[in-house]
Amino acid sequence: MKRAGIITGVLVLLLATLYFTATGPVNQEPYFESDYYKESCSKIDGLKGNYTSSNDSLLAGFAKVSITPRLNTTEDNAEEGKFIQVPLAGFGARKGAPATGIHDSIFVKAAALKIADRLLVFVGADLLIIPPNVTDSVMVALSAKGIQRDQLFFSATHTHSSLGAWAPGWVGEQFSGEYNPKLAKWLTRQIVMAVTTAVSDLKPASLATGDFDAAQYTRNRLIGARGTTNDDFSFIYLQQNNGKKVVIGSFAAHATTMGDKNMQISGDYPGYWQRKMENTSVDYAIFFAGSVGSQTNVGEGEGFEKPKFIGEALADSLNAHLQNIPLKNKITASSLTLKMTLPEYHIRLSTQRNLATSLCRKLNPIPDNSVLQVVRLGNMIWITTPADFSGEYALQIKNALAAKGYQANVSSFNGSYLGYIIPGKYFYLDKYEPKDMGWFGPTMGDYTMDLIHQLSKIVI
Repeated sequence: MKRAGIITGVLVLLLATLYFTATGPVNQEPYFESDYYKESCSKIDGLKGNYTSSNDSLLAGFAKVSITPRLNTTEDNAEEGKFIQVPLAGFGARKGAPATGIHDSIFVKAAALKIADRLLVFVGADLLIIPPNVTDSVMVALSAKGIQRDQLFFSATHTHSSLGAWAPGWVGEQFSGEYNPKLAKWLTRQIVMAVTTAVSDLKPASLATGDFDAAQYTRNRLIGARGTTNDDFSFIYLQQNNGKKVVIGSFAAHATTMGDKNMQISGDYPGYWQRKMENTSVDYAIFFAGSVGSQTNVGEGEGFEKPKFIGEALADSLNAHLQNIPLKNKITASSLTLKMTLPEYHIRLSTQRNLATSLCRKLNPIPDNSVLQVVRLGNMIWITTPADFSGEYALQIKNALAAKGYQANVSSFNGSYLGYIIPGKYFYLDKYEPKDMGWFGPTMGDYTMDLIHQLSKIVI
């Protein structure tokens, strides 16, 4: 008995030691007293010192490149987009199972804008996110062609029924299936092709921006009716002189209409929106997921009828707003890109304890290329973020800029991924967004908002 007690005591001591070395307390430090905040503010001061804007005639060019894979081939081919199998990204419940077919084709699209010597390229893809490792590979290829990271503004539609296999690391593979470097290489190739084709298509063009209320198609999924939502559908409309027409649209509702039971590749409701726009009024429609953090879709119908209902209803509303919209061929444009200095990264175990950063990085490598970007196009301030960004936060940003006479939009998935960025008041809720995906502590949201407000003040 004495020996058993000693063994038990040793085991308890070992487990306690392991617990305290493998975990740490949740950091409650005010962000504005932290070194990472001071470093980011110093970077913003540098951006402010070098800031310029352009006011000139507009050139625009567009491109559309397929990322629809050929399935069930005998071998993987990264040049031709042929794969033995491709898992769907978006739901861990699928457990990495391969797609059974293709319901609708998916694409990466790009719109290049040039004002004086300033080149800006908006890139949207029918993907869950823009994978950070793919972004890095894209930038290696584009930098060789003279196109830099601060000229590119990425987003994904956030469809949960698109290509997986692009994420290395244990956590990434839970949501996107087993990593396939050949698929990541193919995605890189297609995105680079879209960007370079759009830049080569630059022609004199005109632009209009706007938004409209679409509250009936989104809701707060975190706390229901007690929560607020970012209800606006925002857009940038571009038209080459006597040529092609393109619209970039952004809306804050998760593209999860089909759920984890769907095993066919699909663009979800953003795919239906894009096809309806391209069949009625524009040559290309590009969808940027808006501030989808805590917001999900609302619609009617079963199966694929629900995404069709939402996507085509949004297209019908946008078409009505594009009727006789005034276009400008000379605009004021500027942009800022801030590489964020991040707080310590943790996967949360409880309200008081986190898994140690070193272990977290082994499970889910966090990218070091995370940026916040602010673009001004005339009266529109377009902000891109590296996360599922909170709709409640986006509404605050839009209201603040509206008070100064500007339209605004906040999009997600800009080429990196930092989990969910939502208000700190929700950090201790026992729910997926703050508990499983709130990787940077309770002050990450307010920290990010502070940086966005600082950047926005420079461009207006």
